[in-house]
Amino acid sequence: MLAPKARWSIGNADEMLVETFVRELQVDPLVARLLVLRDIRTVPDAEQYMHGGVQYYLDPYLLDGMLPAVERIRLAIKNEEFIRVYGDYDADGVSSTSLMAHLLKGLGARFDTYIPHRIREGYGLNRGAIDLAKEQGVDLLITVDTGISAVQEIAYCQELGLDVIVTDHHEPPDELPQALAVINPKKPGCPYPYKHLAGVGVALKLAHALLERLPEELLEFAALGTVADLMPLTGENRLIVKQGLQRMQDSAYSGFRALIGVSGIDNKEVTASHIGFSLAPRINASGRLEAADIAVKLLTTTDDQEAEQIAYELDALNKERQLIVEEMVKEAFVLAEQQMAKGLDKVIVVVKEEWNVGVVGIVASKIVEKFYRPTLVLSLDPATGIAKGSARSIAGFDLHKALTACDEWLDHYGGHQAAAGMSLNQIHLDAFTQKLNELAAATLTEQDYIPLFKADAVCSLPDVPIASIEQLEKLAPFGMGNPAPKFMFADLLLGEIRTMGKEKQHLKLALSQAKEEVSCAVEAVGFGKGNLATLMAPAAKVDVLGELSINEWNGVRKPQIVMQDLRITHMQLFDWRGAGQLSAKLQVLENNLASSNQKSVKTPAVVLFDEADVNRFTSTAFQLGDDVPYWVVQDDEQVRPGNEAARLNDFAHMQDIILYTIPRSIASLQSVLQQASGMMRCYPVFAELGPDSGSTLPSREMFKMLYGTLQKDGSLNVQDVRIMTSFSKRSGLSPAMIQFILSVFEELGFVDRQGPHVRLQASPAKKDLTASRLYQHRLHRQEVESIVMYSSAKELEQWIAEQLQKEHHLLEEII
Repeated sequence: MLAPKARWSIGNADEMLVETFVRELQVDPLVARLLVLRDIRTVPDAEQYMHGGVQYYLDPYLLDGMLPAVERIRLAIKNEEFIRVYGDYDADGVSSTSLMAHLLKGLGARFDTYIPHRIREGYGLNRGAIDLAKEQGVDLLITVDTGISAVQEIAYCQELGLDVIVTDHHEPPDELPQALAVINPKKPGCPYPYKHLAGVGVALKLAHALLERLPEELLEFAALGTVADLMPLTGENRLIVKQGLQRMQDSAYSGFRALIGVSGIDNKEVTASHIGFSLAPRINASGRLEAADIAVKLLTTTDDQEAEQIAYELDALNKERQLIVEEMVKEAFVLAEQQMAKGLDKVIVVVKEEWNVGVVGIVASKIVEKFYRPTLVLSLDPATGIAKGSARSIAGFDLHKALTACDEWLDHYGGHQAAAGMSLNQIHLDAFTQKLNELAAATLTEQDYIPLFKADAVCSLPDVPIASIEQLEKLAPFGMGNPAPKFMFADLLLGEIRTMGKEKQHLKLALSQAKEEVSCAVEAVGFGKGNLATLMAPAAKVDVLGELSINEWNGVRKPQIVMQDLRITHMQLFDWRGAGQLSAKLQVLENNLASSNQKSVKTPAVVLFDEADVNRFTSTAFQLGDDVPYWVVQDDEQVRPGNEAARLNDFAHMQDIILYTIPRSIASLQSVLQQASGMMRCYPVFAELGPDSGSTLPSREMFKMLYGTLQKDGSLNVQDVRIMTSFSKRSGLSPAMIQFILSVFEELGFVDRQGPHVRLQASPAKKDLTASRLYQHRLHRQEVESIVMYSSAKELEQWIAEQLQKEHHLLEEII
């Protein structure tokens, strides 16, 4: 077995509607199913979804506050008043600011742009920036991607006689700022039907109203900010991103061309993923480590050389940011584990002095990815005692709602369900953390703490030829709210298992499947899943959940699965019989268990089938001391812990079982398998450690002959090679056979060893040979060997699976 990382949910589509779409739209059945699963219910809606154009954009004047905003801006332009665009330092804010700069420049306005410094000024409007605007003769302040919570700051603007227009998309507070106009689709009473615009989307609607046409030339900026801010790619956002990406393929802007170039992207194939993972991080790097003005300069310059220079600066900043994040993540993981160990394991809150506040949101995302808990990462200023940070959430936990419930301790906060920012005094951290954990405990169930991966359909490999995969692009762009299609493939046969990457961190599988005499093979890659390679047996059947793509290499195009998750639902056998370097194998296994997503026990269990094996095992086996838990099989076939590491674990819960020595009997092996009820992976070694190696059972006449010799000679020096060789020739017994018979006599109390000499006991109790454990072991040896030594790996796996199945049926009967 191999446990999946997440719960899997398979979509359930209306089959009649699927057939209607196939017939009316002439699309692949797979595409039709995906349309239905995305809640497309009519043919016209499906047409719009796949081919929608400018005619589907909403009227910008449906946004409350648009009319007075347009009138005031036009008046400012007419009277040559000085306008300042006040943005935010993230990619959405930079995109919004740049879009407004291009708009106002085209309208002939007198204007400039301003983005507060993340470290020195923090998020949003601040009094220092307002005073500076007044000093510099600003007449009209237009906020983009910020301002909805700036009640006091905008009141201060009014005192100074400075007009303010707010454009924002964040959750509005109970009290709205008294600006000249407030444009936010989430504002109470706003009739605008689509509520999920990014900050740059709201800026685009303002441009739409001012120009009295859709400003298609500005769609690239809107696409960049929408994807970067993780807005759902539905409704109007889908149109913005789809058409913005098309324009990026041959951008008219020096900044976009330079940014795409330095990111190593083929500008003919820019996708939403490229924005999210390549373009946006470089834009964000400026605001995280320096000042965001440089990114605005990139997106507004018309000088190719300047754009290229700035793009390289941002690329360097992004690499620096990656190193900072890597170090902070290591520290944050330790702090997160320490907090969870204290019982506060519902919401993670980690704080450290002078962390780079510009990257705390990225670190929070990394913690969520590892622990799947709502997470807050804060940087503490030791001089002021103020902790500032960012939060990221999981499905089912509304961050903004939770922060609102904690507002008595917060100086500032804002955001939405999935992401938020906040600041508070360190004296409130304990109470704040406790309250968040209480809120999560009341809101989330245990299931909510297990990630949920949704697949659109269950397919077989022959169901998805290249032609079908190509048609999936009709549903692009993919991102939040419109995820890339995911499919589940069951019972795939494993071929090659490989790892890739500098640190072998990625997994590559060769998979195959046959259906109705059609056999198909694909390659599957799993990024960051390299540690699962040693937990997959070559004979296993694998279930995979992932995305389909086309891999093109040297002109050859092949289907490929990008794996999000995988599982093996049957017990796996890893044949270690006769293998060398067992210590190295065990070390690799332990490392991969520790770093994998496999839950519960992170160490394998070793089974020794005889007490006589213990000394030899502990002195000559893996040489890893008490780190390796081992169990010893008793005469009653029950296992007992052999060391402290074993006593700290329950054998029934161990998932990786190493059968290290050879069983005394088939019954002994069956008993161990029954006790190993939690076993997912079995590693048979069946090493020979005891003195009774070999499978030939001496006859009773041989036992009598050796006994008679001892009676006649009185003793036997078993360490004298000359005597033993002579005796072996006279008796016809091999030295190993003589040693075995003497060991049985010793076990039964017939002989006594005194140094090198073996002598008969004076008056031994009468016992049958079958009372000897060694004799019984050798008696059953041939039967044991036929199963554990002479079977193939497949035969042994099948035999063990049958024993486990018998136990399962027995339990069912008892229940």
